[in-house]
Amino acid sequence: MTLTTRFAPSPTGPLHLGHAYSALLAHDMARAGQGRFLLRIEDTDTARARECWEQQIYDDLHWLGLSWETPVLRQSDHLRRYNDALMDLAARGLVYPCSCRRSDIRAALSAPQEGAPLPPVYPGTCRHRDMTDRRPGDALRLNMDKAITALSDRMPLAFTETGPERAGLRIVTANDLRCTTGDAVLGRKEIETASYVLAAVIDDAGQGITHVIRGGDLFDTTPLQVLLQALLGLPTPVYHHHRLIRDENGKRLAKRDDARAIATYRADGASPRDIRRMVGL
Repeated sequence: MTLTTRFAPSPTGPLHLGHAYSALLAHDMARAGQGRFLLRIEDTDTARARECWEQQIYDDLHWLGLSWETPVLRQSDHLRRYNDALMDLAARGLVYPCSCRRSDIRAALSAPQEGAPLPPVYPGTCRHRDMTDRRPGDALRLNMDKAITALSDRMPLAFTETGPERAGLRIVTANDLRCTTGDAVLGRKEIETASYVLAAVIDDAGQGITHVIRGGDLFDTTPLQVLLQALLGLPTPVYHHHRLIRDENGKRLAKRDDARAIATYRADGASPRDIRRMVGL
């Protein structure tokens, strides 16, 4: 199997040094393994995605010296694919509609032990509802208990991690999924499509991604994605969660940090080699 990596930015703002590190690392790993490097535009956030930011992604990555296969997959062109997978899960009784507001969820979480710290896991307020009861504006949640039951003969699940902090075979138990993930939202209220976590699973499989290279801040989404892969009969890639590029105060960079945008460094006369040096490559 050919080693295949991807860089999957959202066109909602300028790429910064953290994006540069992730893209360069994925590109370098693919080239070192004589494999494939793909670019994917994750633009399902239609309220914030902009064509100008998408074009700047191409410009910044070309300037850094990266090349990728074409055509580039744009998630907004494949919304039906994600929704079909979501409806498949719903047909199997694994998804239910949820109309809870943030205040409702907070109230339900704090009720059992008032004042005690509780994990940010959905308490199941709408779990009794059936898909026939779905109303406009409802989110769609995975029924974690039913999902675990459907995979009872395969539990626990596992994935291989090669990142610097958590390398090794990582086990995903039913208890972990219940206590730290819970009934995750798979369909968003804003548009009739799947959430990021489901769309990424479907695209990684469809594009033949063998190694997912991404920031350590996304490590906690991996157990849910591994579960979804098992439910949908999709392969589980190797995961490599890398260190984050931080500012002088130790904060993770965000797209609002325009001073650290790749385009800003480029306009100020920096070279691609300078960017590699800044991120430690």
